[in-house]
Amino acid sequence: MSEVNRREFLTAAAMGASAAMLSPRMILAEATRKSVKPIVGSWFEFQHHATFEGVDWNPALVQFTAQQWEEKIKEIAEAGLQYLVLMATAVYYRTFFESRIYPKWELACADPLEAVLTAADKYKVKFFIGSGFYGDWMSDDTIKDPVAGKQRLQAMDELMARYGHHESFYGWYWPDEACINPHYAPEFIPYVNALSHEARQLKPKAPIMIAPYGTRIAIPDDEYVRQLDALDVDIVAYQDEVGVRKSKVTETSAFYEGLRKAHDRAQKAKIWADVELFEFEGETYKSALMPASFDRVQKQLEAVSPWVDQILVYQYLGLMNKPGSKAFAGSPASTRLYTDYQRWRAAQA
Repeated sequence: MSEVNRREFLTAAAMGASAAMLSPRMILAEATRKSVKPIVGSWFEFQHHATFEGVDWNPALVQFTAQQWEEKIKEIAEAGLQYLVLMATAVYYRTFFESRIYPKWELACADPLEAVLTAADKYKVKFFIGSGFYGDWMSDDTIKDPVAGKQRLQAMDELMARYGHHESFYGWYWPDEACINPHYAPEFIPYVNALSHEARQLKPKAPIMIAPYGTRIAIPDDEYVRQLDALDVDIVAYQDEVGVRKSKVTETSAFYEGLRKAHDRAQKAKIWADVELFEFEGETYKSALMPASFDRVQKQLEAVSPWVDQILVYQYLGLMNKPGSKAFAGSPASTRLYTDYQRWRAAQA
């Protein structure tokens, strides 16, 4: 063996020995650090449904003009996001578009949905449109309410007739979220599938998304795989529940690993993450949502990246703002999260 080949052999052997000493989880952690997935999408809203939480941006959004909505979509697209998930087309028995179901919200922009979809067409952003909240969004019984059920279907027909021509009307989202405890409740599957059946008729190629919670208590066993197979959805974006203080960043990787295995077995819906960018200013669910530090958010992205196909966040609007934005909505701290994330994103390129 030549001296050159001998050195190459010894180097390779040493590297192999070092790798053998690492556990699979250590190897995965090292690989994760080198391949953390970026944020490709966010939830989106015209008014935050929980008024305590949205106190820092709801008043600004009421005053947004069509031009400001366009500025915000442009800003979001330039930040690297490709998908937006419209949480609600109605809330508190008022709609955000002209409808026969409820009266319309009184906003400065007469048709905010038209404004954002027109802008999204221009800036190549894809919207998942939510069929909610019809009925009482705070009630666990809403998905079983027959009146709300008819209203959800009617809303889908109206939304498709009014906005279906937009290229950016990409998919659907069912926002009355399920708690996986430790499986989906029996009534959740018929709720989803009734909406999905209508969606497949209206827009056959449009992907359908749900975003359940209970990620930390889900048991991805045979029964869970069976339920995944029964759900007519294309994407399940699991909430990481860090912002709502149910999960710790150090735990979430294991949760998503189990769910990834269940999805691989079902071979049906894609698995995405719904990473929470916020922290509560005070008491959980009873105080304002504030931007988390990017140090925490980066750890959240690292934890879920090995197990999911894409990462969405809850949410850009209100929690991130480009400095000097002409469509500013949120606390001053939101510029820090935006800047830190963009600095990190540029470093990954």
